[in-house]
Amino acid sequence: MIRRHLLKFAAAAMMLGGLLSPATAEYPEKPVTLVIPLGAGGSHDLNARVISSIIPAYLNQAMIVRLTPGAGGQKGTQEAASSAADGYTLLFTHNYIDMLQQHVENLPYNPNEDFVSIARVNYAPIGIVVRGDSPFKTFDDVVEYAKANPGKLKMAHSGNWGALFVPAAQIMKAKGISFNMIPYKGGGPAMQALLKGDAEITMGFPATLSSLLDTGQVRLLATAGTERMVDDVPTFEEIGIEGDAGFMHRVVLAPAGTPPEVVDTLRNAFKALQEDKTYVRLMGRLGENRDFMDGPDYQKMREAQANDYKALVDDITSN
Repeated sequence: MIRRHLLKFAAAAMMLGGLLSPATAEYPEKPVTLVIPLGAGGSHDLNARVISSIIPAYLNQAMIVRLTPGAGGQKGTQEAASSAADGYTLLFTHNYIDMLQQHVENLPYNPNEDFVSIARVNYAPIGIVVRGDSPFKTFDDVVEYAKANPGKLKMAHSGNWGALFVPAAQIMKAKGISFNMIPYKGGGPAMQALLKGDAEITMGFPATLSSLLDTGQVRLLATAGTERMVDDVPTFEEIGIEGDAGFMHRVVLAPAGTPPEVVDTLRNAFKALQEDKTYVRLMGRLGENRDFMDGPDYQKMREAQANDYKALVDDITSN
């Protein structure tokens, strides 16, 4: 009888010890999911294909890309925000979805508190495009037509207050014009709408534009910034669009509460990726830069964006 009780006690002690002892396996033990709150074929999708094909060498696990478009990027963002904070679900988003949309709608999460920055992968300047056979040869042609035909020119964008919508709103306000703004679930679907003739103008980033420009399917009318990306194409500054307009920061975030050692592992993997020769080559082929920022550095920029975008929304929506 005594022996039986001793055996039961020993078994219970072993079970309790197993529950209380720290896990011996190191993160990650299974594939990591990268949620993109946008549709297929856009610049995030194209960048993620490169990232997910190479980063397993630095994570020792596969990375699975999951496209979750809808609600202007909020469907996928909310999914990531409510995921377990264990490092197995990350969000690959951009600054407008992340820090601007809180100023235009009530969100079911707090972007300032519910995410931690892993890295800014790169940033991208936007370009205004029409089809290659469009009658609009210059941006001035677009402005002239829009002034003569208010609200008639169909502009395909990636969702309200998204990466295509915001610079378009800034342009319309600066020029005193209005477009017929038609939302799609990401930059890829918006570009397809232009190519199919469902829209007359849209915007895009290098990853989605480079091959279309090479084949003459689209014509570039202007690019963001103060320095020309293409010799014969004016900048936003040259066409009278001032301030921070048309720059998208592609960022990877994790749910708040993710263990510090897991965050460090992820940050180190994305940092190591920047020096990978295959990654460098493929990003160059996409036409994208590799202006990387580590999580703590981008977090400082992210906090500044939260305030800056409040002023931007107020400016865009004011009469």
